[in-house]
Amino acid sequence: MTRQFLFVSDFDQTLSFNDSGRLLSEMLGISGFDEKVAGLSRLNLVQAGAELTYLLRHDPEYRRVRREDLAEAGRNIRLKSNIERLPEMLRNGIDGYRFEFYVVSAAPEEIVLAALEGIVPPSHIIGTRLGYDGQTGEIASVNSVAAGYGKVSALEQLRTELGVPRERVVYVGDGSSDLHVMLHVNRGEGLTIAVSQARHITEVARRTVISEDALSVMVPILEEIVKLDPTQIRQFFDRHSLVIQEWDRVRTDWVTIRTNPDPDAPPLVVAA
Repeated sequence: MTRQFLFVSDFDQTLSFNDSGRLLSEMLGISGFDEKVAGLSRLNLVQAGAELTYLLRHDPEYRRVRREDLAEAGRNIRLKSNIERLPEMLRNGIDGYRFEFYVVSAAPEEIVLAALEGIVPPSHIIGTRLGYDGQTGEIASVNSVAAGYGKVSALEQLRTELGVPRERVVYVGDGSSDLHVMLHVNRGEGLTIAVSQARHITEVARRTVISEDALSVMVPILEEIVKLDPTQIRQFFDRHSLVIQEWDRVRTDWVTIRTNPDPDAPPLVVAA
C-alpha cells in the first residue's frame, strides 16, 4: 500500500532566492523596503511575513502597484535548481510513499502563481489574496493572508481535505513567518525542515538542510520518514540520474558566555 503524506512549502527564500517584496520594490524603483519591513517588525503592527501586504494597502508609494506588476515580479524571481523535478519526485518517486505538494506563502498569490507557472498547479498554491478595484485596478482589499497563524489554518484545511493524519505532514520554511506552523506540525509529530541557518528557525525545525537545490529537502524526508541510510539515499538519487556531490553534516553549538557578577559563584555558561 502507498502511504499518503502532505508536503507544504513556503515560497520566498525557500523555493526561491529572492524576497518577493524586495524584488517588487526594486522593479518599481521604490527604495527603503528593508527599512520599512524592519520598522513594522519593531512595532509589531503585522504578523511576520505580512509586511509586504501591509505596505501594498497602506504605503502611498505602493498604491501604484497593480495585478500585472505582481505577476511580472513573480516571473523575474530566481528559483532554486531542480525545482521543476521536486513535485513529481515527491508524488511518484518513492516506492510506497506519495507526497502531495502544496505551496503556502505570505507573498501575494499573483507573485507565486507567476513564479511557479508550469511547475505547481494553481490549485496547489495558497498565497495572500488581494481584491482589486474594478475601475482603477488598484489594490482595494486584503481577502486573506497566509502568514503566521494564517499558515496554520491553510495547512489544517489541506490536511482535512486530503484526510492526512497529523504525523504525516512535512513543512519546509526559512523564516519567522514559519514559526507558528512549524510548532504546530511538531506538536502533531510531523516533520519540519528549515532551509535557513537563522537561529530562530533552526531551533524549532526538526531538521535543517542548506542547499541551492530544491531537491535537497528529499534528504531529511528519506532519512526521517523512509528510513534510508546515507548509502541508500545516494543510490536513490543515482536512480533519478542525480549525484550528491557534497554532503557535509555539521553540528552547531550556539553558546553565550557572560561575566558572572558574583566572584564567589561558579562560572555561568548558557548554551542554546
